[in-house]
Amino acid sequence: MFAILKQRNYGLLFSGRIVTNIGDSIYFIAAMWLVYDLSGSAFYSGLAGFLTQIPNVLQFLIGPLVDRWPIRATLLWTQALQALLILIIPLAAWLDFLSVTLVLVIMPILTSIDAFAYPTETKALPLVLKKEELPAGNALFSFAYQGVDLIFNAIAGVMIAFFGVTLLFIIDSLTFCLAFLLFSFLRIPHQKAQTKTSGTARTALNSYFTELKEGLKILFTTILSAALMGAVLCNLAIGAAMAVMPAFADERQGPAVYGLYLAAMSCGALVGALLAASFSKLPIGKATILTMFLASAIWAAAVFAPWTWLSVVLFGLAWVPVGCINVTFATMLQTLLPVSLIGRVTSASASFSTIAMPLGSLAGGYAATLIPVAWVFCAAGIGLALLSVTWLLYPKLRKLGPLASLSTEMIGLKDYSQQETS
Repeated sequence: MFAILKQRNYGLLFSGRIVTNIGDSIYFIAAMWLVYDLSGSAFYSGLAGFLTQIPNVLQFLIGPLVDRWPIRATLLWTQALQALLILIIPLAAWLDFLSVTLVLVIMPILTSIDAFAYPTETKALPLVLKKEELPAGNALFSFAYQGVDLIFNAIAGVMIAFFGVTLLFIIDSLTFCLAFLLFSFLRIPHQKAQTKTSGTARTALNSYFTELKEGLKILFTTILSAALMGAVLCNLAIGAAMAVMPAFADERQGPAVYGLYLAAMSCGALVGALLAASFSKLPIGKATILTMFLASAIWAAAVFAPWTWLSVVLFGLAWVPVGCINVTFATMLQTLLPVSLIGRVTSASASFSTIAMPLGSLAGGYAATLIPVAWVFCAAGIGLALLSVTWLLYPKLRKLGPLASLSTEMIGLKDYSQQETS
């Protein structure tokens, strides 16, 4: 698995991904806690989660752009803009005009910019790796994502407790500068043009909407639509959980514990990513149903565990199946779809699968003003089982076999797998 890190382009993508994730981890914890600290309300934490997730809901609109734009240039400008915008928060604190409103405005802007980076990296993988190397490449990317979160979620929580948030935002800006430097050395192999178009705005716009419709058609006319429904219901629960987590952690021991819960979440997903290769050899349908039911029960138990350390451990275990399923699903798309369609399909999938998260954040934040936060957090955990219920009720999902046995015909992608672009 680790041998592919010696490949120059993949090594740069992997390193840039790690550094970018460091910045994302620091920013997310610092911003969410800052909103809660400035407002003292779980509702505002929910509102912050809502605003942060809205750009992800609209991510399907950027899919055709990701498929068209140069990979290296897209990665560079996303890192540069994030580095500059993040500095506004410590500057506002220094000039004494920092407010909840300012943070709530900046958060969705940063998320909107970041929404271009991840589909671009996903699109790049099949161009720098061989088909048989993709499972390992995806697993390592997920490892980088979850591993960085594991370390820096915990560190950021402790740093907030001891040093405050201003320093974290300055460090955060520096991480995006370093990612910019790493991505600047990328040399992506030549990509065939997506389509031949004239330079007119009308032609470009028509081509954009044609490609957008094609990505949506693939998503909603194949087995992916049923899988998407399960993800939407599951993410509704996760959105509620993320909104009330600062308040839930505060009831235990404060910001340091908040970081530990996020670190446990990342640790569980990291372990799941590492187990994804083994998971993909099982009948995916049955394995998904059983493991997500189990994850739901473990999460609920974590809420009422008498000791904080036990609660954190159980919460982390609940995220192991999530890590397995995410990596397996990403590998399936990259294996069965041509490179020319990956950007629009993955961005559309990410967009619609997260459509419930901002609504869940608002609902969770509001519910926490009516009932105890612990009950909201518990209900969110039980909500993970909604994904299992969806797969259980849909025969084609329930009967999915091991990843290696899947074909384009089985999941309705036959026509697209043979598509050629010029």
